[in-house]
Amino acid sequence: MARSPAGSGRSPRDRDRGRDRDRDEESELTDKLVTINRVAKVVKGGRRFAFAAIVVVGDQRGRVGHGAGKAREVPEAIRKATEAAKRGLIRVPLRDGRTLHHDVRGRFGAGKVTLRAAPAGTGIIAGGPMRAIFETLGIKDIVAKSVGTSNPHNMIKATFAALELLNSPRMVATRRGKKVGDLLGRRDETAGADAAA
Repeated sequence: MARSPAGSGRSPRDRDRGRDRDRDEESELTDKLVTINRVAKVVKGGRRFAFAAIVVVGDQRGRVGHGAGKAREVPEAIRKATEAAKRGLIRVPLRDGRTLHHDVRGRFGAGKVTLRAAPAGTGIIAGGPMRAIFETLGIKDIVAKSVGTSNPHNMIKATFAALELLNSPRMVATRRGKKVGDLLGRRDETAGADAAA
């Protein structure tokens, strides 16, 4: 019986399938350059310049990640940032594939952000780095406000902190050991009782 190479545990055909799947996932990811900054290091002979880049990557269907990279050349810095963003993808539950399930706040350092779900047709009302995140995430309608710092690093990390706090009705129902209909049905019944009173 033919054995796969030591330590791999998979046949060459399975490994090729895995590589193809990874390539497909990477090809459907879109990336946005948020900011690029020239930084200087003072050395004995003078200054040595490098470039720092921040990139946001997403599949426009609920997965998003961010990364930073630094190099002597701009394309290399962007490549490093993109690789870092692909390694740190998170999944965000979306309502109807267009907005958030509920309002949420996030904080990182001096960056504070508030994200609010919005009705259809609102569009993306957000500035700077947050807009890039929502576009790559696939959100169509959202109202976002950033208070405090305008530093893109802290704004992005605060936005990701908020996105990680999001829950869908299914996640809440699973955690509470109930059905989604029980949670949503009860809310509709109480609304009806309030209207009747």
